[in-house]
Amino acid sequence: MFKKIIFVLSLFVLIGLIVGFVVTTKLAQFGSGDSSAGGPPPETVSTYVVEQQVWERGIDAVGTVEPIRGVLLENEVSGVVASINFANGEAVEAGDVLVQLDIKVERAQLRAAQADLSLAEIEFERNQRLRKNGNIPQSQLDRAIADLERAKAEVENIEAVIDRKTIRAPFDGRAGIRRINLGQFLPTGAPIVSVQAFDRVYINFNLPQSRLDKITDGLSIDVFCDGFPDETFSGEITAINPLVDPVTRSVEIQGTIENTGDLLRSGLFVRVRVRLPEDDEVLVVPSTAILYAPYGNSVYRVVDAEGDDGGKVVNQAFVRIGRRMGDLVAIESGLEAGEEIVSAGAFKLRNNAPVRINNDLAPKPEKEPTPPNS
Repeated sequence: MFKKIIFVLSLFVLIGLIVGFVVTTKLAQFGSGDSSAGGPPPETVSTYVVEQQVWERGIDAVGTVEPIRGVLLENEVSGVVASINFANGEAVEAGDVLVQLDIKVERAQLRAAQADLSLAEIEFERNQRLRKNGNIPQSQLDRAIADLERAKAEVENIEAVIDRKTIRAPFDGRAGIRRINLGQFLPTGAPIVSVQAFDRVYINFNLPQSRLDKITDGLSIDVFCDGFPDETFSGEITAINPLVDPVTRSVEIQGTIENTGDLLRSGLFVRVRVRLPEDDEVLVVPSTAILYAPYGNSVYRVVDAEGDDGGKVVNQAFVRIGRRMGDLVAIESGLEAGEEIVSAGAFKLRNNAPVRINNDLAPKPEKEPTPPNS
């Protein structure tokens, strides 16, 4: 029994020694970090000085490329494909015969109609001479005139059928991928091939109704496409839809740009920036400095700590943010130019927390960043 009591007492003494060692160690750590205040050690952060920049005013949107001239050719009358006179993706000129349907029957009918027309012309001329001499009544000449007009109409009708079975390029452009094969029977309205002209293209995009007061015809636009990251396509707004969509409350805008090198193709997704006439002077901070929260966005402002030790502490400041440009965010209210804020490491801070500033490894925020892996 006595041995058991000794064992229990020894166990309690050992536990007390361990707890005392841990507490003493932690107090020593806190004391070495900030011995004057007796608080936690300062957090290491990167900072940025709020600066004023001039940003080009603009409105950003997403759009779609559409050709000014583009069509999917379809046949007007049924027939069998007799010849295909283009290669997929080939440049074509207006009037080029792309596809010829079988017109053997129409050619035979045309020769017969032309023979009837020749006979009708001869009959008309003969009756016209006889009528001048008074040898035939006027009714016989009228009948000859009607036969001649009927023969002409028949020739024109057959020529029109032949023309409708001859598929031509409606304008200069580039043919797409054909959807037909040689010898195939095409019913009326069957798709044949698309022809697109890309020297100039439309850029269609939507803007919210709140932007209508800033949009006018003739404003310059810049167009960017992920497929050509080093290219900027410039143009201007050429049309504004007078109707506002009652569902989305947005208005459709159309711009026109010169498509140098035929780079942009119909259906491409593009980013559009509408350039407004005047520039904006804005206060900017890195986007990494913003702490987003449902009750408001904020940053941590770096200020001098109380006392003469030269330390730094942070105070939380709520801000109203504006547009973005690259790594930067415009601040509409809550900060002033020249103030120092935390740009990296803000997530681990609280009000009046001591900080240690280290900007050696902090990346420089840019309006138009170009990382090597983009």
